[in-house]
Amino acid sequence: MRMLWLAAAIGPALLLGTATAAPVKVEGGLVEGVVEDTLSVFKGIPFAAPPVGDLRWRPPQPAAKWEGVRQAGRFAPGCMQSMGGPPPSGASEDCLYLNVWTPAKSPEERVPVLVWIYGGGFNAGATSIPVHTGEKLARRGVVLVSIAYRVGVFGFYAHPELSAESPRHVSGNYGLLDMIAGLQWIQRNIAAFGGDPNRVTIFGESAGGIAVSMLSASPLSAGLFQGAISQSGGSFGPVSTMPVPGENMRVLADAEVSGAEFAKSAGAASLRELRALPAEKLLDAGRRQRGMAWPIVDGWAIPDDQYKLYDAGRFNDTPILVGYNSDEGLSFSPPRTPADYIASVKKRYGPFADRLLEAYPTAADAVPKTARDLARDSAFGWQTWIWSRLQSKHGTGKVYYYYFDQHPDYAAGSPEAGHGSPHGADVAYVFEHLDETHRAVTPEDRRISDAMAAYWTNFAKRGDPNGKGVPAWPAFSDENPAVMYFGGTPHTGPVPSAESLRVLDGYFAWRRSPEGAAVKP
Repeated sequence: MRMLWLAAAIGPALLLGTATAAPVKVEGGLVEGVVEDTLSVFKGIPFAAPPVGDLRWRPPQPAAKWEGVRQAGRFAPGCMQSMGGPPPSGASEDCLYLNVWTPAKSPEERVPVLVWIYGGGFNAGATSIPVHTGEKLARRGVVLVSIAYRVGVFGFYAHPELSAESPRHVSGNYGLLDMIAGLQWIQRNIAAFGGDPNRVTIFGESAGGIAVSMLSASPLSAGLFQGAISQSGGSFGPVSTMPVPGENMRVLADAEVSGAEFAKSAGAASLRELRALPAEKLLDAGRRQRGMAWPIVDGWAIPDDQYKLYDAGRFNDTPILVGYNSDEGLSFSPPRTPADYIASVKKRYGPFADRLLEAYPTAADAVPKTARDLARDSAFGWQTWIWSRLQSKHGTGKVYYYYFDQHPDYAAGSPEAGHGSPHGADVAYVFEHLDETHRAVTPEDRRISDAMAAYWTNFAKRGDPNGKGVPAWPAFSDENPAVMYFGGTPHTGPVPSAESLRVLDGYFAWRRSPEGAAVKP
């Protein structure tokens, strides 16, 4: 069925000032979106069945077909959140929906597709967050899709009974499987919106960026995308029995033990009783047991330690665009005093503590950015650096590496003196939603936002961020370790804290040794 693109509905819709896009046929039935300026926008399209009742903690199932025309003019509720408040569209277990912003005027256009995966520590996040809406990027010539996935105890819960009922004998990675189901839906349906299923790029920030790296290593997502962008992501640390930032991954057996303990704390004696519990009671129990809601190495969706997979050439080889922010450590409870910082480093890093304290030094009377950068690099900087090195060494897809350092020049003596760009600050720049940040926006901010949006959409179109009107961005490799800096004006420079990263790399290598693996961080 050919679309009547950007057609306005007559009657009451025009009286209300709302233009509706002509219905589009997807596998479930007809959906009717709205017209926003030059775009057709469709929100709340189901890509899987509601994961409720007996489908709670099961891989996503096909969505039911519907009769007539389904209205797709507003966001569906977000998934139940384990932290923070509810998303702008509300929260529900029935949450597996996606949204499409398309500039195409006909389905024959085959426009490149950019797919957003939200962050939130795998415990929160939604597609309806205002700075995540896709109209600005879509107007640059891409179809922008945002997909929802289960978070918290609903998305990442492992239990022996769940593994026993699974044909694969696994449990725990339901949120990741939701992302894969969304990408599969895109392969089958995006052409109806004028998108090209053979030019799909995934991108995400924080947990979304970490998920992008996991999808880049998962055999289940092979062929579902042709490019990957990770903002403050990566998952290359070794597995751990006591997860800490940068070493978050556990194996299935350990996650099942925690899952059984969780069931007891929730007052459920069986999986049947767990599935019967109200969602709010599960959320309450989940808040009392930290460290559960994270993807795990299950041997199926995530076959192994991701570093080992890449080192063996077992990954989905695409171009990648990856980076992180200059002061990520500012956002994750930085130590208040030098003594606290030194004690925390010695507790976590053991025999590497002295070397890391020298590489990431503190001050006598304060914890400066040089010390905060250890938290930044453990969780994001080393992950990005080693991902870039492994991809450039073992893959054919090119690597584009960036460092986001756009922030106000804070006055000396102010509480913010010495601060860089905190975690998540980059998202509004990429989506060109600086006005949604409710702070003063400078011409330099606009310049960086314009460049980032151009680079991201260029990459979606060609697997290369370079293009007219932006500075040249060379591909990264060990032989040419060039990094694009987003601060003031886009410019290239060396890998930030390169020598410190090498010390940290020694720690992670030790943690993978028999001696290091036996030590709890």
